[in-house]
Amino acid sequence: MSSISRRIILLSSAALAGAAFLGPAQAQDLKITIGYQTVVEPSKVAQADGAYEKATKATIDWRKFDSGADVIAAVASGSVDIGYVGSSPLAAAASRELPIQTIFVVGLIGESEALVARNGSGIEKIADLAGKKVAVPFVSTTHYSLLAALKHENVDPKSVEILNLRPPEIAAAFARGDIDAAYVWDPALGQIKTSGKVVLDSSQVAAWGAPTFDAWIVRTDFADKNPEAVRDFVKVTGESYAAFLAKPDAWSVSSPEAAKIAKITGAKLEEVPQLLKGYVFPTLEEQASDKFLGGGTVKAIEAASAFLKKQGKIDAVLPDYSKYVSSKYVTEALASN
Repeated sequence: MSSISRRIILLSSAALAGAAFLGPAQAQDLKITIGYQTVVEPSKVAQADGAYEKATKATIDWRKFDSGADVIAAVASGSVDIGYVGSSPLAAAASRELPIQTIFVVGLIGESEALVARNGSGIEKIADLAGKKVAVPFVSTTHYSLLAALKHENVDPKSVEILNLRPPEIAAAFARGDIDAAYVWDPALGQIKTSGKVVLDSSQVAAWGAPTFDAWIVRTDFADKNPEAVRDFVKVTGESYAAFLAKPDAWSVSSPEAAKIAKITGAKLEEVPQLLKGYVFPTLEEQASDKFLGGGTVKAIEAASAFLKKQGKIDAVLPDYSKYVSSKYVTEALASN
């Protein structure tokens, strides 16, 4: 055998041995596709800093979506591994038995989502929506909140012309005067506020008994194959929240954190600090508690599903939603600290 042949065999053997030593996840770079939305929240800083890539040692394709319904569609098609959704599209997806798991509760929604009436529309209160054109992304948290508000104020939804528009479309339609009001989140919310006034926000709807929240979900098959990556994703997200909660006032207009969030989300820099206060962000320790992934989130999904069924937005409610929520990854993230 020639020296060249022997060298090729030795190199090939070494390469195979190395691959076996590294294992399948390390031998080949992991690629993760993450669907995010333009919501103002602390983990946008980690996204801007590349902290997720560093922790997971993966190549991440960050894809921006305008609504949770779009994220769910991408997750269902297999084109997104981890996605950011609101409680309403999450409940709809679980009710349709999409193989997903809720792995992190981003926050309870308050002032960061609101119903804004266009100046001159004649809308001062919920009852004034009758006979008006109101835009909202269908099967979103704001859609859920709008319907809940109408129910609370005894306004027949059929008396309101509710239009299905994505946030960028809402901002454009509002500016043209094509709609009278809209229930939406930033950056569209900040845009329509300039020529309208807030009639209601989601903190009031929550007080009426219909709270909403945002969450990160993962495709079950991806999580089963890459549990460490999901754990590390959750850990980085939790660390981002801990950094904010430790010194919330430090995330001021002049801070680098606010600048990074504004750049990724498109929100106005001067509004970022106030928008951060529009959420209640659970800590990593709270995530695993009965209030959230340890039980409360399942109950919240059940309640949202029952409401959506009553409104004719889904066909059926499942007897059990527990398999669509997992505290495994927050628990492991805590243990790895």
